[in-house]
Amino acid sequence: MAAARRDVDCDVLVVGGGINGAGIARDVAGRGLCVALCERDDLAAHTSSASTKLIHGGLRYLEHYEFGLVRKALAEREVLLRAAPHVIRPMRFVMPHTGQRSAALIRAGLFLYDRLARRELLPGSASVQLADHPAGRALKPALGRAFVYSDGWVDDARLVVLNAVDAAQKGACILTRTACTEARRDNGAWRVTLRKADGTTKQIAVRAIVNAAGPWAAAFLDSAQGSVKQPTRLRLVKGSHIVVRRLFDHDDAYLFQHTDGRIVFAIPYERDFTLIGTTDVEYSGDPAAVAIAPEEIRYLCAVASHYFRTPVAPADVVWSFAGVRPLLDDASARASAVTRDYRLQLDGGAQPGDAPLLTVFGGKLTTYRKLAEEGADLLCKALDHRAGAWTAGACLPGGDLFGAVPQSRSVLEFDGWRSRLQVQYDWLDCPLIARYARAYGTRIHTLLQGRASMADMGEQVLPGLYEAELDYLRRHEWAVTAEDILWRRTKLGLHLPAGAAAQLDAWLTTHPAAALAKTQAKAQAE
Repeated sequence: MAAARRDVDCDVLVVGGGINGAGIARDVAGRGLCVALCERDDLAAHTSSASTKLIHGGLRYLEHYEFGLVRKALAEREVLLRAAPHVIRPMRFVMPHTGQRSAALIRAGLFLYDRLARRELLPGSASVQLADHPAGRALKPALGRAFVYSDGWVDDARLVVLNAVDAAQKGACILTRTACTEARRDNGAWRVTLRKADGTTKQIAVRAIVNAAGPWAAAFLDSAQGSVKQPTRLRLVKGSHIVVRRLFDHDDAYLFQHTDGRIVFAIPYERDFTLIGTTDVEYSGDPAAVAIAPEEIRYLCAVASHYFRTPVAPADVVWSFAGVRPLLDDASARASAVTRDYRLQLDGGAQPGDAPLLTVFGGKLTTYRKLAEEGADLLCKALDHRAGAWTAGACLPGGDLFGAVPQSRSVLEFDGWRSRLQVQYDWLDCPLIARYARAYGTRIHTLLQGRASMADMGEQVLPGLYEAELDYLRRHEWAVTAEDILWRRTKLGLHLPAGAAAQLDAWLTTHPAAALAKTQAKAQAE
């Protein structure tokens, strides 16, 4: 997969290691172009790991008549479930009827939601009496009726990493902790300066740039020398979430239509917890410095307390996070009403033969693959490269439970596949094999290659975190710090005591990844 011209280092440079950047890098690399991706921090370090963790059509978007977006997202929901059944799974949502909207209107909306796109994997919507439904036990008695429908849950940060892994397997160069500090058009190419975390820089020439910088997309576009300024504007909206101890003992999630018109989810999370969110707050600061505000914590606690029998107070919050969503500015009065659709803007330059610049505005997790496909189509046309779309029929790494082609049985029979793993690796305890199965899918065999006992797993650096997994994450998933590992590659940070991150960072410093790889290779050779 060499660049087509001798005076360039690669065909496409993707700037931004969130879901859209990783998705485009994967798609373009799979079409045979030479690709590099640079991300100044870690993969999914910002917006893409601060979502509500849903793969969904967006039921509430029907109220804003965004039927095209909902249809596209619903179709993608099924594609992604089959492609990555280990990190995406079906989930039922319980929506108590509070009188904010008429029952007839809700039924009509759910009828449309069930039928806007072809649905094979997920059951349709229904009306239930909460007194007779397991979800009713956790709610206040005054809530008598609810509507139930289906969507999907996703480990958002791992979804980003899997796209980057697949891109790398197809020849892409993934450069984390590497910032693009300068880009200028010169003689039909982009001359780009990349700066690593240690301050060293490198200049490369590329045929095209993809600006997938998320909240920083507009700033990057303004800084690119020779780019043609366009009228598209971003609206930065902060979404915040809190995590508390588990509030209910079943696996369904809740959608609350609150009295102020906002939608708040309460989702079972990491076995022992409940994730509550989100807020929609206009944001004008540095996206890298975003944080949940005390009033947002109080708001989410108040909403939860309004519906659940068990009240939720700020003191109950065990973790919180916030992210900035770079949304298309559609002049909506309320932040929660701003469209979640996307726009791809191709800047061909002011002069014939100028190198193209593709900028991504907006978007959401659920439609990232379609966005990437459309972006790759534009790039291939601009670079005169003939290659067709391919990702709709391909598994993400680890998702090939029953073969390379995505299958419904991978979703429907996941638990059976995991049970067979337990037999194959009977020396691993059940909770550990269950976590590995969900995090890594079939790549568990790569993690456990050459290991046949707990002694082969190496040191238990933290409870449930062994040297073998740390080695895998550093060598195959670009993990560098404790934060990368505990909060993005895994969610073990929720389950470990205070001080665990510092302990892990100290271990990582004294056990260089290169030395680990060398030691393992020697052990396997022997």
